[in-house]
Amino acid sequence: MPQEQPNAGVKMYNLIILLVDVVVMLVRWIFYTLESIYLLVVPRTPEDVSKDVVLVTGAGHGIGRCLAQQYAQLGATVVCLDINEKMNQETVSLIKGQRGNAFGYVCDVTNRQQIIDTAKTIKEQVGVVTILINNAGIMPTHPLLLQTEGEIRKTFEINVLAHFWMLQTYLPDMIQKNRGHIVALSSIAGLVGLNNLVPYCGSKYAVRGIMEALFEEIRQDPRKPQIFLTSVYPYMVDTGLCKKPHMRFQNLMRLVKPEEAAAAIIEGQRRRQEDVSIPKYLLYLNTFVRMFPLKAANLLRDFLDSGVESDL
Repeated sequence: MPQEQPNAGVKMYNLIILLVDVVVMLVRWIFYTLESIYLLVVPRTPEDVSKDVVLVTGAGHGIGRCLAQQYAQLGATVVCLDINEKMNQETVSLIKGQRGNAFGYVCDVTNRQQIIDTAKTIKEQVGVVTILINNAGIMPTHPLLLQTEGEIRKTFEINVLAHFWMLQTYLPDMIQKNRGHIVALSSIAGLVGLNNLVPYCGSKYAVRGIMEALFEEIRQDPRKPQIFLTSVYPYMVDTGLCKKPHMRFQNLMRLVKPEEAAAAIIEGQRRRQEDVSIPKYLLYLNTFVRMFPLKAANLLRDFLDSGVESDL
């Protein structure tokens, strides 16, 4: 038998529903756009973090140490994680010397079982982690054909896979508590490809993808958990990773101090910003430039002439 076709009334009803959906979507689209513009001018009030347990990976030096110190100054309980026990303990001692509350744990973030075991200890001794800062990372800096298999694997184990293990370990308690914030350190190298940084760029693009997909999973979770995500895209930070930076306009494109980077990250987290670039204009510049042909974008890239030389 031929399939029965919907009558004119049903077709009209479906058309009206479709038109209503389109109008509602456009109205909300305009509202959210205006809201975003408003928040650029009048940012959200920073959240109080004094009751939070903040875990920072790679807390033994650089941005991680600065993050740990600055969160402690805001009254948060800070958990410092690093594979280097000596440097990690130095961070903890610095915080305690400033009358902050800090705990240190040695952990290899590439070792999933070690992450799980350490998390159990942290939960017992400190409490549920409510702010997770995935900061640990490495950056071998030389041409792809000179990168060893070990370097490439280690880059992805630390810069990418560790994010999965940390998320799978700490996110369940955040969801159960219905409170949490996850911050992931990507990079300007997660927005644009850079010479001498092919594996590193790949790893940082991956972090960006992980966070965008995780945001979508949380957004569609029927439980509507109060979990917030912030992805961070710093320019070259003066932590020692950028061994041979070069820049044509040193005042415009200078190395970012780790203290400045940490302050910007914490501000973005406390204001619940989804994306934070350091300096702020980088995200907008990247979005603008990508509206043009690649050859045109390369003209600007060559004009700015900013990047890193091989460390070999």
